[in-house]
Amino acid sequence: CDLAGYNSNKFDVPMLVEEFLRCDIAFDIKSRKLIDVQNIFHKMEPRTLKAAYRFYCNKELIGAHGAEADTIATYEVLLSQIERYKDVDFTEPDGRITQPIVNDMDALYRFSYNFRNADLVGHIGFNNEGKEILNFGKHKGKTLEEVFEKDLGYYDWMMKSDFPLSTKEVVKSVKFRGFTNAKIIFDKK
Repeated sequence: CDLAGYNSNKFDVPMLVEEFLRCDIAFDIKSRKLIDVQNIFHKMEPRTLKAAYRFYCNKELIGAHGAEADTIATYEVLLSQIERYKDVDFTEPDGRITQPIVNDMDALYRFSYNFRNADLVGHIGFNNEGKEILNFGKHKGKTLEEVFEKDLGYYDWMMKSDFPLSTKEVVKSVKFRGFTNAKIIFDKK
């Protein structure tokens, strides 16, 4: 039979195949049609400035990726979002109902910023205890402190790799936490 689902090609189908294989049942996916509704959604409703401008402003973005055109379009999208969502309820992850979209810089910042990220791009996040964790690679989910303690070369690898400088600043601040303004004194006796 063919299969369809939402995000099914990344979650449901691999899980189903694993279960069949654990039971020694062959499950040939090459002879099936796999329809992932999420892939259709993402392709048909892209999350780009051009698509947002069309959706919120009912206009086509001319000169996309030019500084002036993108700045004006972004401003118009924000104004349209404020107007469109000003009295719209939003269910917070904890179940509270709020109306977060208001014409207020602080409120918009709190609603749009990802406070789970320790760095700007999300390579480093925070766990539930507020400790910095890696969001990628072989140490994903581990605290930086734990990684630096067990994998002595990892800090050097991160500093030499092509990470944004803002990410490296977070990594340095964790590595040298507690050493602020410390001076090493050598006794020359």
